[in-house]
Amino acid sequence: MTTSNTPPTSTGVPVPDKPKKKISTHWLYIAVIVAVVAGVAVGLIFGKSAAGLSIIGTAFVNLIKMMIAPIIFCTIVLGIGSVRKASQVGKVGGLALLYFIVMSTFALGLGLLVGNLVHPGDSLQAAAATATYTVPAAAESSGNFIIDIIPHSLLGGLTEGNVLQALFVALLVGFAVQALGSKGEPIIGAITVLQRLVFKILAGIMWLAPIGAFGAIAGVVGNAGWAAIGALSLFVAVFYATCVAFIVVILGGLLKVTTGLSIFSLLKYLRQEYLLIVATSSSETALPRLIAKMEHLGVSKPVVGIVVPTGYSFNLDGTAMYLTMASLFIGNAMGTPLTWSEQLSLLLFMIIASKGAAGVTGAGLATLGGGLASHRPDLVPGVGLIVAVDRFMSEARALTNFSGNAVATLVIAHWTKEVDYSQTKRVFTGEDPFDDADMLDEHSAAEHRADVESYKTKELAH
Repeated sequence: MTTSNTPPTSTGVPVPDKPKKKISTHWLYIAVIVAVVAGVAVGLIFGKSAAGLSIIGTAFVNLIKMMIAPIIFCTIVLGIGSVRKASQVGKVGGLALLYFIVMSTFALGLGLLVGNLVHPGDSLQAAAATATYTVPAAAESSGNFIIDIIPHSLLGGLTEGNVLQALFVALLVGFAVQALGSKGEPIIGAITVLQRLVFKILAGIMWLAPIGAFGAIAGVVGNAGWAAIGALSLFVAVFYATCVAFIVVILGGLLKVTTGLSIFSLLKYLRQEYLLIVATSSSETALPRLIAKMEHLGVSKPVVGIVVPTGYSFNLDGTAMYLTMASLFIGNAMGTPLTWSEQLSLLLFMIIASKGAAGVTGAGLATLGGGLASHRPDLVPGVGLIVAVDRFMSEARALTNFSGNAVATLVIAHWTKEVDYSQTKRVFTGEDPFDDADMLDEHSAAEHRADVESYKTKELAH
């Protein structure tokens, strides 16, 4: 006879155990801050003697490198599926994809521009990271890009550590699965489960970030002293300033020219979501509220249902700027800047690899490492420099990604004439404030999906 550990109530009916509380990522953020402060103190106090601690940062970077190929494979294969689904919903999906590609490419280019103008890593020249980090030996290469990108076997592209080969295999698998049509759905489902597993492992690795950050910052500060602190602080400050300029000037200008709406009115309307993002360092937490609020603002449900979820994978403006600026920072800090040809090649790689790098802690670091590994393997150890300040920039990335998707929803709704500006005016003037009770419940979520499917059917009929 089986027994139950579930305690009975006074009526004799067992009460299920309370679900275990998840450990808040707030503690991870606090731990990283403490680790960075401790690392700086150790580096300043012990000087060159602390240089050996950089091996801890190198070990953490190697853990991130271990996840690069599976992350790229899963995100690209599933990303191709998202492209196909978006393209099937007619004009809205097509405009959304075109908009996302243009804006993310612009953001990547802006990151390169700012990085080349400011050179935040020049004052560090990692006295250095070049000495404290072990530079990996160059992989065998034929010198022919077309030959080198083709792996010896399909699985070899995922196991041999060549990022470009992993990307190539992911593209092949993605398009092949889509060509299978409905027969490929089980494969998509399996890769979705695999992606969850990969991101779960990555999330576990990120809890080691405080240890990695401590070792990395202690080693760098021990070698370069106050110059390291100044260089990293400048990098963070420049990135924040670039994000603010992008939101206010670029996104604000686009919104004003297209719809006539003010970016500041939109920011005020979404202020609660911004606070939520700052608290969690992830724009994913505000996704349900963004959907509800965009609908309340007057944008039709089908447009919101198509643009917002797709944008969370394809419209990552903050992450895009971070990837290119961080790459230039590492190159300058290690004394071997990227050439213009390498920067352009990296830009093309990041346009594809950056999709899906938002919402999961550590995915940005993995994508950054993948971009460097595919172009300048000697710079990959320099990711340890970024580990120390990555958490400080996560809020800026998340806020910029979120703002970009909010603006994209309004702009695309305007182009497709799917926005009620009289409702928008009432909301912005405070006549019709958003009520949290309007948030989608299970019933309205089903209605929401039905609206999107209805819109898709109408578009296909035309």
